Amino acid sequence: MPTSEKIDWSNLAHAYGAATDIPALLARLGDPDSGDPAAVWHGLWSALCHQGDVYSASFAAVPCIVEIFKHAKTQITFDFFALPGAIETARATKQVAIPAYLQADYFAALGELPALGMPLLTPQCDKWLSLSILAASAAAAGLHGHAKMLQEIESDDIPEVLNWYFSR
Repeated sequence: MPTSEKIDWSNLAHAYGAATDIPALLARLGDPDSGDPAAVWHGLWSALCHQGDVYSASFAAVPCIVEIFKHAKTQITFDFFALPGAIETARATKQVAIPAYLQADYFAALGELPALGMPLLTPQCDKWLSLSILAASAAAAGLHGHAKMLQEIESDDIPEVLNWYFSR
């Protein structure tokens, strides 16, 4: 999989234009001394999956995020799974084309998410991390509706949804 340095980000776009700022965000993501990780994730979400829209840079970033996860020196948070899962769900839902030269690495990275997440699913696993692993795994398997449901549904709504489902 390509590292962030091997990608020509100037030829890729995100929500705000050219994606030349994405390598710096990804570098900060992998650096435990880079400051506020929530701010880094906010920047990545805002640029790569803005209000449910995805861009060419979104597809280039997913393999980088997976590589950073695999060599993580930082705490693993739900965003490592939630952002790639949301990108894939948005891509499938809105039928966004992936540039041909990014497809193999993008889908290979998505395919790694279930195996990377499963060891983290323990009884002590944080609720949001658990849900993001399950949603990303569903998205990687092509179960985009299931992934979307896991991404969107609130815990308090589950009884009502189940009641609706079983009473129809």
